[in-house]
Amino acid sequence: MSGRFVRNTSATGTIAALLLLTGWPPGGSAYAQNYPAKPIRMLIGFSAGSTTDVLARTVGQKMAEAWGQQVVVDNRPSAGGIVASTTVATATADGYTLLMVSAGHAATAAMFTKLPYDALKDFAGVSRVANVPSILVVAPALGVKSVKELIALAKARPGQFNFSSPGVGSANHLAGELFKTLAGVQAVHVPYKGIPEAVTAVISGSVQFNFSPVVNTLALSRDGKLLALAASTGKRSAAQPDVPTVAEAGVKGYVFDPWFGILAPAKTPKTVLAKLSGEIARILQLPDVKERLLALGAEPAPTTPEGFDAHIRGEVAKYRKIVQDAGIKPE
Repeated sequence: MSGRFVRNTSATGTIAALLLLTGWPPGGSAYAQNYPAKPIRMLIGFSAGSTTDVLARTVGQKMAEAWGQQVVVDNRPSAGGIVASTTVATATADGYTLLMVSAGHAATAAMFTKLPYDALKDFAGVSRVANVPSILVVAPALGVKSVKELIALAKARPGQFNFSSPGVGSANHLAGELFKTLAGVQAVHVPYKGIPEAVTAVISGSVQFNFSPVVNTLALSRDGKLLALAASTGKRSAAQPDVPTVAEAGVKGYVFDPWFGILAPAKTPKTVLAKLSGEIARILQLPDVKERLLALGAEPAPTTPEGFDAHIRGEVAKYRKIVQDAGIKPE
């Protein structure tokens, strides 16, 4: 049958025209209507149990239930997410390979000049999923009870303050650098393997402060092992409404809003991106999903694909300014 079509050029042309009218090859409405026709793989550049991982599995499970296709969460915890991002950037742009990212995706683009991918050109936004406030924490033994007291102590002890993060170029790293710049304090950045290790360094007194997602600090704060001084975000965290924002606590202009979202390879059909985005928005409104996210301190924040693209562009530009203002030389 295929041989007849190859020989009959007029028939081939007619069939090609019909395929284009019906939305094939991928990019048309027919392709989106049949999507997904096989399992979807969602990559994560972080380990199981991380906020990124929990969000991916929560969304993926509901997506699979609605569409009857498995969503496989693939953890690639290496090089601060660069390995996972590279894999997705070079994957077939058909909607079957996705990437759950954090604000670190934009922070990495601001910190590193020679990535194996372009953080803006090689990806297409699907949707932001949630915002997760980072909390400025110290050990009770440090003896400060407010942001103003922390700043005063840091200024009284120049060269003696350190802050931790889960790695150079992480969003937590840049949150600390922005705090240093706006608060006018000196502190040396100390990178650790991950968020748990960075938080433990605060508890042990190896470093004096840290910005980490509220999900990683909430229980420790309640147990008295950490003291939550402020939320990095523009508004207070729903998980700790009694904790002021950094700006409210006295550092004028400080806003650092960590986020999580889903990307696809560039050139993924817009109809598929729209279908994915719409499904994510639906999932984030489900009562059990909202309850689970709020327990993590995560606040649902879906966007359109175009809206997420614009958000990431703005974040990369903002983070590059933080890097420049902090006097950090991109690597």
